[in-house]
Amino acid sequence: MSVIIWRRSIAAIALHSRTSPREPELQRRRYGTMTVMSDEQTPLSARRSAAEEFVREVNAQTGGDLRLIGLPDQGMVSDAAYVRWPDGRAGVLTRSILSPDALHSIAEVLAVASAHGVPVPRYELITPLSQGAAIVQQRLPGSPPRHIDPSIVDAMVAVNESFAGLLADWPQVEVPQLHLRQSGEGWCLHETLQRYDDRSRRLLGWIQDVATTGPNQLTGNDLVHWDFVPGNVLFDPTGAVTGVVDWFTIARGDRHFGLLKPRFYLQRLAAVTPSPGYPTVTATAIGRLDELLDQLLEPATYDVYWAHWSLALIDWAIRHGTQTEIDCYLDLASTRIR
Repeated sequence: MSVIIWRRSIAAIALHSRTSPREPELQRRRYGTMTVMSDEQTPLSARRSAAEEFVREVNAQTGGDLRLIGLPDQGMVSDAAYVRWPDGRAGVLTRSILSPDALHSIAEVLAVASAHGVPVPRYELITPLSQGAAIVQQRLPGSPPRHIDPSIVDAMVAVNESFAGLLADWPQVEVPQLHLRQSGEGWCLHETLQRYDDRSRRLLGWIQDVATTGPNQLTGNDLVHWDFVPGNVLFDPTGAVTGVVDWFTIARGDRHFGLLKPRFYLQRLAAVTPSPGYPTVTATAIGRLDELLDQLLEPATYDVYWAHWSLALIDWAIRHGTQTEIDCYLDLASTRIR
């Protein structure tokens, strides 16, 4: 069986994360023909109406009897809804642009992770729709953190360690390219940084210098979560991790690579005024993640991973984001230029 998870379209999901804060005028995105809007922009009544319609669509497609029981209250809404099965089980219904075959492959990988004690959801239903596919996954206990302090960072890094070696027997899960030497297809565009300003051109020059001695793809057999941000990690009231969710983008490689996106995400949170639905973050939390990254990564590897996420996120911010995002990411990315 061929299981190739990584594709550029999947990478786009990671970059346009449901958990990334947006300024109001840029809080509407389109994936194909599906519109994604933030909680702040969409009235609760409209969100509920859309969720009810989504549940009806899935029931009509499958002959099932799912019942809507609630809506998520953090981050972006991607037709997500809390549902209940006729037997009383709770689930999370979401829409994906991926094919059912790709989603079944992800479900198999998650089953392997679960068997090794990683708190990931079980996919209980996958069905094709007129636009993409629908998934009902197990609803895990807990909720995303409302406040990010060093204990949250420590817990996230600890659960990320549990991804070690999980794909040793899964060579068919693709190892992604990092696009440090040339642009990717529709993302990680070098041309974007070359055109923007002197800061981005200087950064691009550093990225290309890193590429001369570093690898252009990940190595290793770990499970990599491409969107490992706090909104995709669930905690109980004691601060223990109860789940890692949003696995629509996975890859094989070095698990520590997944810790770099949250570093940029935390910096972005710290740069904006707190808004409803998004967590607050302390400077000590950011400092703790920096400390752990220094411990976990050799400097040359750190540079390679930093170069990729700098390229990916700044390319996205320049083309689709806000001035605040562009400046935040450029300022942070430039701190590793030597």
